[in-house]
Amino acid sequence: MRHIIRGDRAALAAIAVVLAGCSATAGSPTPATPDDRAPKAPGNARQDSHQNPQRDRSDRPRGDAGGGPGESDPAAVRANELGAVPVLMYHQITDEPQSIDDRTPQEFRAELERLAREGYVPVTAREFTGADMDIPAGKHPVVLTFDDSTPGQFRLGEDGRPAPGTAVDILLDVAGRNPGFRPVATFFVNADPFGEPGGRKTLKWLDDHGFEVGNHTLKHSVLEDSDDAAVQWDIASNQWLIDKALPDSPVVSMALPYGSMPRDRKLALTGEYGGVRYRHQGVYLAGGHPASSPYSSDLDPGAIPRIRSQETDTEEGAYSSSAWLDKLADGTVERYTSDGDPETVSFPREMAHRLAFDHQEAARPY
Repeated sequence: MRHIIRGDRAALAAIAVVLAGCSATAGSPTPATPDDRAPKAPGNARQDSHQNPQRDRSDRPRGDAGGGPGESDPAAVRANELGAVPVLMYHQITDEPQSIDDRTPQEFRAELERLAREGYVPVTAREFTGADMDIPAGKHPVVLTFDDSTPGQFRLGEDGRPAPGTAVDILLDVAGRNPGFRPVATFFVNADPFGEPGGRKTLKWLDDHGFEVGNHTLKHSVLEDSDDAAVQWDIASNQWLIDKALPDSPVVSMALPYGSMPRDRKLALTGEYGGVRYRHQGVYLAGGHPASSPYSSDLDPGAIPRIRSQETDTEEGAYSSSAWLDKLADGTVERYTSDGDPETVSFPREMAHRLAFDHQEAARPY
């Protein structure tokens, strides 16, 4: 096992302008003498992502998906807010796929169109783990997540809009053709997201348009091979860079590179390095199966499964998005269906044992 800091002095030198304060000693990274460029809050106070002032997002574009309190009969729409939620995982969106993680723009568009036809409404990872999914009665939430912040996912054209053929451009187009299909997603970013040093323009555009920016570590490291100090450096350093671009938007979601969990798994949820403290309300794995409802006692916020976007006739196709969407559609797996009222949690009475204690008062069994 090599320590991230000691083994990457050249890489660190390239980002020293923005990451002063991260240095190497014998064994583990330790903060250097603090200065005004180091990852610390003004006045040497500790900085907590949850304590950043967050502006009112009520004017954010939410599509036409907001259900709001309504009088729909849960039984009539077969509401089941304890059902499973697909969290889809994307990497490269490219005309020349190199691995099973990659999808072409045409494949990505086809999957979005399928989701729209089958009554899914995109929500962000923040909304999912925060149990803040306000969608119409009879509809189903889906979380679209993107790892590695590559230009094929998003980049800005000369006109300041998403470049044609990128994932964001395609999502906006599909949403425009399907009212109620929200153009939102969560992007788990690394250093220099989308090929832009610092990511100031790209991250701000995403944030301004209702997308969520999450943490994917600075260097896309295998965290189980890193010691505790290196894990916290990798996560906190990346959060510091995101906070520089988006000072008013707390980072509350993280995806583990390669699905690799730190040996001390709680460090994926919360930790501190060099004066920067992070605290995530959801940590996402690299693949597997649909996630439990945020209202279910089965949900583990520190290890939320995702589904790789791919077809069934490919390697590991049995665990693909196509296969799981088929099972959710035919009832093999019970999926989350909204009752249209964000103040209640509706479900068939026989599923009451799955309801988490914190949501008992909102229960609406039928």
